[in-house]
Amino acid sequence: MKTEKKSKIVIIGGGTGLPVLLRGLKKYPVDITAIVTVADDGGSSGRIREEMDMPSPGDIRNVLAALSDVEPLVEQMFQHRFKTDNELSGHSLGNLIIAALTSITGNFVHAVQEMSKVLNVHGKVLPAANQSVVLHAEMTDGTIVSGESKIPFSGKKIKRVFLTPDVIYPLSETIREIRQADLIVIGPGSLYTSVLPNLIVPQLGEEVCKAKAKKVYICNLMTQAGETLDYTASDHVEAIYQHMQCRFIDTILVNNEEIPQNIQERYKEELAKPVVYDVDNLVNLGLDVIYDQILTYEGGLIRHDTDKVARILYDMLPSK
Repeated sequence: MKTEKKSKIVIIGGGTGLPVLLRGLKKYPVDITAIVTVADDGGSSGRIREEMDMPSPGDIRNVLAALSDVEPLVEQMFQHRFKTDNELSGHSLGNLIIAALTSITGNFVHAVQEMSKVLNVHGKVLPAANQSVVLHAEMTDGTIVSGESKIPFSGKKIKRVFLTPDVIYPLSETIREIRQADLIVIGPGSLYTSVLPNLIVPQLGEEVCKAKAKKVYICNLMTQAGETLDYTASDHVEAIYQHMQCRFIDTILVNNEEIPQNIQERYKEELAKPVVYDVDNLVNLGLDVIYDQILTYEGGLIRHDTDKVARILYDMLPSK
């Protein structure tokens, strides 16, 4: 009996936004590929990257956990962060396991593949690059800030971001997945430190531009101090286009639900406020705008509603 082929969704991002989205999407009968940034240089990930000269495991770890199908205690163990008085302090067990597997297999991608089997992951998790990379930001005053974790705290406005070393190769499997995708989703996530570090990997961004799939950008709910202070939705899109060789986004998903004042007050402390969705400007950029109530609250923080966003994306697939 012939098995019906599942529609393929490729999701590109990192940070906290990507795992939230994937938890909802894995409930649907779709073929998921997550392409994840490896530019993180803070905390446990940064220490492992520096000591072992390997790609940063942190964002990959969170995506593996989000797509896993294991007992809650196993996932909790994988995500456990040590709080001790020695060198283990601050390290996530999952990061250490990925580092160990990288050492055993000699290859970060193989380590992620083996970890995917252990965690019974729904779909594929692929790093944007199979090598250690460093994210840099050129500020509008011409200064350069190096390191993903340092960029948001420079106190300056970002002009562009770029990666070193100069020669970075995307995985052939990543390119193949992008070419075969039925839907490509960008975000949600920090614009300059989670989303763009994927798209500026040589050839990866070009393949997204050329791909036949419909491309959707999930806009952030809040601005972010040090990255997108006072940015409107169209400012987010324009920043992506300034880093790319094409204007490739077909659809943008934005929130139309009022954020309660008490929540806004809490975010004011970090100079964050709701993103203004300037629909006329988005339409002028040639985008289809999907306007919906797509937020939820988690411990006083605003997050995308994983179930609602997953349903919207699933409904956008050309054939289900």
